[in-house]
Amino acid sequence: MVVAAAVAKRRRMWRWAMRAVASAVLWTAVVQLASIAGLWRPRVLADCWGGGSGGAAAGLAALAGEDRTTARLSPLAPVPRRVYRSNGYLLVTCNGGLNQMRAGICDMVTIARHLNLTLVVPELDKRSFWADPSDFGDIFDVNYFINSLRDELMIVKQLPLKLQLKTRKRLYSMPPISWSNDTYYLKRVLPIARKHKVIHFNKTDARLANNGLPVHLQMLRCRVNFEALRFTPQIEALGRKLISTLQKSGQFVVLHLRYEMDMLSFSGCAHGCSAKETEELTRMRYAYPWWKEKEIDSEFKRLQGLCPLTPEEITLVLKALGFTKDTLIYIASGEIYGGERRLAALNAAYPKLVRKEKILSPEELRPFQNHSTQMAALDYMVSIASDVFIPSYDGNMARVVEGHRRYTGFRKTILLDRVKLVELLDLFQGGALSWDGFSAAVKAAHQDHMGQPTDRRAIPGRPKEEDYFYANPQECLGSKGGLRDVL
Repeated sequence: MVVAAAVAKRRRMWRWAMRAVASAVLWTAVVQLASIAGLWRPRVLADCWGGGSGGAAAGLAALAGEDRTTARLSPLAPVPRRVYRSNGYLLVTCNGGLNQMRAGICDMVTIARHLNLTLVVPELDKRSFWADPSDFGDIFDVNYFINSLRDELMIVKQLPLKLQLKTRKRLYSMPPISWSNDTYYLKRVLPIARKHKVIHFNKTDARLANNGLPVHLQMLRCRVNFEALRFTPQIEALGRKLISTLQKSGQFVVLHLRYEMDMLSFSGCAHGCSAKETEELTRMRYAYPWWKEKEIDSEFKRLQGLCPLTPEEITLVLKALGFTKDTLIYIASGEIYGGERRLAALNAAYPKLVRKEKILSPEELRPFQNHSTQMAALDYMVSIASDVFIPSYDGNMARVVEGHRRYTGFRKTILLDRVKLVELLDLFQGGALSWDGFSAAVKAAHQDHMGQPTDRRAIPGRPKEEDYFYANPQECLGSKGGLRDVL
């Protein structure tokens, strides 16, 4: 009897010990998963774990500076580091403006993760039209970028000294084939990386396919874009001040007026320009050898919808869409070609027209002067937080902002049908269509162009013509009001 009782007691103690160990293991797993989820979730949506439009509004308020704690939310605990045997180092030199480089960085992280490479913090484009000397750390929070992705891959600020010396003598550099899938990188690029230990990509734009990738890779592209690429504290603080100032006046519209000299010269779009201006734009196009198209029929491109709308045209479109004279409009752009003369019609129709230079003091903007990518980062923040976003052209900023606004709850983004608008504008300005008829036709043409949920259009074999992944990252969008399902 005594022996049986002792045995039973030992069994009970053994079961208790096993339950305690299992509970400890389970609790550790929960804490680690919570830390990952805390880092993954977008900080502008930190208060909306349950989804819904109210959560999105709170998140955007945080971005605007109304809840600084939420806006700068840190993970609950350090993200556990992923341990893996690296197949080599990936160096990348980005090309293009801020948003083209932003998308490229997301792709490079995803490629490095897929190939088990160690990524060196990307080098930004300093040779483009804008000649911006900004480094990665001047625009993005580099330490947050590295630490927030440590559970996916290793990111370092520079190569080890031994490899730095080696690459000064010889470096294998290549532009990956545009729109490539994951198999291309495994079969064609990985063997090169293993052989040379360091591989350099000298182009990063559109080097990864829009469609056909494993979902986990698409999700990682989103994670980098919406969470890991956090602007520097200086940029975020000034961006929040811009947003807060605008919101104090009520709702506001951001007009991405892509009518800068470089855009017009590159595209060959000269509608509304004088003969002297057209000649100047042509000279500039020939001055840049990497701009491949030289002889361009401006009117033909315009009729195809391949030109940005002029300031005069966008004024008519805004009025036709029903935006009244008291609408607060923030212009997100660089220097408008033709200056105030070309903005005269827009200013007359919308007196509450502002830019960052009107809201912020010269002293506040001085650190950002001559740094176009840093100035563009301010416009990016304002564009994400606006009540309505309207791009006059579907360039990189327009598409990346569109995708980000989908991610934060399908916020209203009016995607202009330029082919239809050019037809209607010519009819109206030629006297063949009344104002009422023009306005009704413009509204009807854009009923389904407000950034609503939609499937991303894929066109096999023609990636340039299909919908851009970053404009509609549907794999990362949830089912509740457009918010990604975090849990």
